[in-house]
Amino acid sequence: MKLMTGNSNLPLARAISDYLEVPLTEALVRRFADEEIFVEVMENVRGEDVFVVQSTSYPVNDNLMEMLIMIDALKRASAKRITAVLPYFGYARQDRKPGPRTPISAKLVANLVTTAGADRVLSVDLHAGQIQGFFDIPTDNLFAAPVMSQDIRARFGEKNLMVVSPDVGGVVRARALSKRLDNAPLAIVDKRRERAGESEVMNIIGDVEGRFCVLIDDIVDSAGTLCNAAAALREAGAEGVVAYVSHGVLSGGAVARVEGSALHELVITDSIGNHEAIGGAAKIRHLTIAPLLAEAIRRIADESSVSSLFD
Repeated sequence: MKLMTGNSNLPLARAISDYLEVPLTEALVRRFADEEIFVEVMENVRGEDVFVVQSTSYPVNDNLMEMLIMIDALKRASAKRITAVLPYFGYARQDRKPGPRTPISAKLVANLVTTAGADRVLSVDLHAGQIQGFFDIPTDNLFAAPVMSQDIRARFGEKNLMVVSPDVGGVVRARALSKRLDNAPLAIVDKRRERAGESEVMNIIGDVEGRFCVLIDDIVDSAGTLCNAAAALREAGAEGVVAYVSHGVLSGGAVARVEGSALHELVITDSIGNHEAIGGAAKIRHLTIAPLLAEAIRRIADESSVSSLFD
């Protein structure tokens, strides 16, 4: 087994490497003067089972292209099997046609990964489970819920917990977390989105009076939805509100928005390497998913069960 990484999230790749006690494969990833990406694998990978760790986060297109070229380089170097490890799968929100003459970009990116030469895909908390069907190769979708539930128990276990979905579409995710928290009650935030990037909280479905609310979502981008939901929950009598999100995109003024919100804390995983952008934000904390990804990688290499990780 060999591990290889691009430049999108080096700290996570190194943490996975340390957990598995497998050194990162030496590779040269650089750019020509016109920003063309060049990759050269500096070690022999013939007949090897290679895992390429690369989040397609900001800058999305650069990181995506880096990954595709790395996969092509490995394929041409006669690697036995190539697994694209995508802790965060960019373009996942474009998984359907919201209107006429619009693309399904998630499917296009899935085709690109397959055509480049990947034999398998490993990702974390895909925006929609059906994206697995966009790939014509085996796809494993890991869940950060076990890592989150362990942290929630350790920090807020003594509180009167209620799991809250920030929209109707996230109820399945919220229910899965609720089961891990001894079937904590559920609530739903009913919101109406007038335009992309903006949301207006309309109603709270469920009694949150006196409860400590745990908002759960897969992606936080502008943070408008989470901050509005937190304000609405506090107005409805919630004792406090904390948010757990798998992928902290946090674009634009999201960090400042979170800092000035009613949220007690926003907890995100390290699927995206934006630690510097977050800086010293007092309300944002990281949870690592390196052991989760590393254990899944080990099981894929050993041809053992990945789903038993979540039993």
